[in-house]
Amino acid sequence: MKRYLLDTDICIYFLKGKYHIKSKIEEAGLSNCFISEITIAELAYGAYNSEQFEKHIQEVLKMQALFEVIPINEILISFGEEKARLKKAGNLIPDFDLLIGLTAFQHNMILVTNNEKHLSRIDKIEIENWAK
Repeated sequence: MKRYLLDTDICIYFLKGKYHIKSKIEEAGLSNCFISEITIAELAYGAYNSEQFEKHIQEVLKMQALFEVIPINEILISFGEEKARLKKAGNLIPDFDLLIGLTAFQHNMILVTNNEKHLSRIDKIEIENWAK
């Protein structure tokens, strides 16, 4: 069975009811879908930066309860290695994107993202875009 790591943009689409993400998660099986703790941090930042803090912080808590949250501690060394490789190649991507992508790779998951441009630069990563 395939396992999926949902990128932050996909989680936002899910919360907003866009691109039929909810039905795609149901098709994949909720127990086969995960999120990174980096995604929780990004969603929390969005909540604190919003004029609708209470609504959005509740959404963050909903995501934590709905999906298993995968920690990043196992990929910290490979983060340094991959970031150095990307820098030498002139293809740096934002650190949070790299951490999320490497988490998917480390745990043998397919990364679900609409940010294919940046995340496809990560070596050997498998990506699906459920927003197309």
